[in-house]
Amino acid sequence: MSHKQLIYCWQKWLRPILMPATVQIVVLTLGVLSILGSTAPMSHAQTVFSSSHIQEQQTPSKSTVLNATVYHSPDCNCCGGWIKHLKAQGFKITDFSTPDIETVKQKYNVPDNLSSCHTAIVNGYVIEGHVPADDIKRLLQEKPNVVGLSVPQMPVGTPGMEMGDRKDPFSVVSFDRNNSIAVFNQYRGES
Repeated sequence: MSHKQLIYCWQKWLRPILMPATVQIVVLTLGVLSILGSTAPMSHAQTVFSSSHIQEQQTPSKSTVLNATVYHSPDCNCCGGWIKHLKAQGFKITDFSTPDIETVKQKYNVPDNLSSCHTAIVNGYVIEGHVPADDIKRLLQEKPNVVGLSVPQMPVGTPGMEMGDRKDPFSVVSFDRNNSIAVFNQYRGES
């Protein structure tokens, strides 16, 4: 089975079946093990929404080091491509490989319909999936009152999901604590 066929099979057939069961297992696991005491960085959602006021965020400048903490499954190869993309754009990466990526998504309040193969925390914002670095930089400049950005699923042609010259159209969306979704940027596909 080719890589393209495997991705198609995952997106169309396996993911809709496996994700609800995985979420139930994760919720049960969270109840038993609780990751709230971990030393992982707090997300924008946790810092902003646990208090009654919005905390100030630093505005990145060209000389500012952009730190990203990336959580991904050890079985995923495309996450490494996305990490290389961020490094090439000036991000300093802290990389956590975890077999329990769904627990991370739950901790950082990633809506199920926006999930992808990896979750990152950048300056307190949640970055889900293959979000281009320029969109992350724009998010940090504009500092909207959102939890973060997502590129749902794994569109071909996004950073880390390159397959020759093919680029599927995709949207980068923002999401807030109420799971309201808005288009942050759109990319046209190319063949």
